[in-house]
Formats: sequence, C-alpha cells, structure tokens
Amino acid sequence: MAKKKKATQFFHEYFSEWIGLYKEGAVRTITLDKYYMSSQWLKKLAPQLKLYELDRRSYQQLLNDYALSHEKQTTMDFHHQLKGSILDAVDEGLIPTNPTRKIIIKGKKPAEKKPKFINQFEVQRLLKELNLTTEISWDWFILLITKTGIRFSEALALTPNDFDFSSQKLSINKSWNYRNSQGFFQPTKNESSNRKIQIDWQTAMQFSQLIKNMEPDKPIFVNERVFNSTINYHLKKLCIKADIPIISIHSLRHTHASLLLFAGVSIASVAQRLGHSSISTTQETYIHIIQELEHQDTEKIMRHLASLI
Repeated sequence: MAKKKKATQFFHEYFSEWIGLYKEGAVRTITLDKYYMSSQWLKKLAPQLKLYELDRRSYQQLLNDYALSHEKQTTMDFHHQLKGSILDAVDEGLIPTNPTRKIIIKGKKPAEKKPKFINQFEVQRLLKELNLTTEISWDWFILLITKTGIRFSEALALTPNDFDFSSQKLSINKSWNYRNSQGFFQPTKNESSNRKIQIDWQTAMQFSQLIKNMEPDKPIFVNERVFNSTINYHLKKLCIKADIPIISIHSLRHTHASLLLFAGVSIASVAQRLGHSSISTTQETYIHIIQELEHQDTEKIMRHLASLI
C-alpha cells in the first residue's frame, strides 16, 4: 500500500526527496546546487506529472520542453540527474519499466564560444601586460594559474603553508567556496585533485618574497568576497590591451595544458598536474590538440622512414 501511495506522488516531489536521501552530504555543495536547480526546473515544467505516469513519451516531452531554453549539453546533464532517480524508482518497483531508454537529447543552438585557450605567443603578450608589483594582486593570481594550471577555487584557497620553496613545489589540498557569501575552505574536486605541482624557480622566488610576511594558514589572495566575474572582467581588459582573444580564467587552465602538450609533455603527466581523475578525462578534453600532435607525429615517422633508403 505504501509503495502504491509513493508511486502516485508527483515526480518532482520524488526527485527532491531522492536528492536529500542520496546526494546531500555525498557530493560537493556546487554539485548539490545543480541537482536542486534541476529539481526546480522539473517542478516548473511538469508540476502535475506523477511518478507512475512516467513513460518514454512523457519523459521525452519533459526533455524537449527543457531543451527549448537550454543547450544540448545542459539538457544532457539534466537528463543524467533525473535518470539516476528514475532508475532507483524502477529498482523499487514504483514504475514498471525504464522510461529513459533510447531517449533523444535536443537543445537550442549553442551560444558562440569563447576561445578555449591561447597560444604561446599570445600568452607572452598577456603576461607582458601584468602589473606585477611587490604586493599580492589579481595579476599575480593570473600569472600563477597560467604557470600551474590549477583551478580557480584551488588558487583562491592557497596559503603560504602550501608553498615549499626548497623543493619548488605547490601543494593543492583544498579549494575555496567563493560562491558562499562568507567564503570558506572545502575539499578539492576529487581525490586526484590532491597533488603537488612543481613550479619554476622564477615563480618560486617571486612568491617567496610576496608572501613571506603573511599568516601561514590564511588565503593569500582572499581578503573579501571574491566573484569569478570580477576576475574575468579584469582578465578581459588585459586581453584587450594585449590585443589577443578574450578568454576566461578557466581558459588559462586549458592554455597551461595545451602548452605542455605541444611541448611534448606526456598526457599522463599533464593529467596528474591538472588533477584529473583519469587520463581519459585529459584525452577527451584535449582531443583536438592530441589529434594535431598525432598528425605531426605521422609526418615525422614518414620523413624518418623515407630517409632510411
């Protein structure tokens, strides 16, 4: 009887309860917020859809309605979140079959994308525009991400204790929740994100002087609330001055990885430096660069073989 009653509840209610049961405390705050955003959209698009009414047709219509105002990748993410709860509902016997099978993902035309990364010459032009004074600033922040490829939240969480100048290494073991109005330390994205990154001697010397009088366990870049948009706007102005494509702070991470790959650094080393959970993540993210490098390798192989005669 209880199962029958549960099957008649609205789908958005079941999904909200499922988030609380399986996702709260198990995923990072930023990920949990995305689940609850999906819950709000579900309630908005299908307020009267009951759990037992879920079939391929009603579920496809739900995704189609969502896709009208979202790009294809966002619709795919929405689908994956809903699918997790639906499969559990099937396992619980609340619905007889899986309505997500053979579903079609649609979406509106993607907005024009900003460049994902810039080349070495453009990086050099950007760095020349930095005003690197004797005080910590967002220009130093931009330089450090360019040199290390660390994530925005990882850079914000850096403290003097994270620098080992004797071995020229930087410890990444936490991130900064900048979305919260108070801001606080939180775990890194995943276990693989906990890592030590080698930094060049010049960067090591520069930061050893910059942070020598700072509190050892306090963030070196954060002294008030930080907004990603503010830093991106500052970077935009620098890009315009340098006469290079306008990129975001996250693009500096991609730029760092691309420069290493073009320099011949192995995918495994790049993956470890970026804190990716697997090499396949790196391969998927930088597939175009890898394909270009493979094409260059093919030309090298052919030239070498031709020279043997």
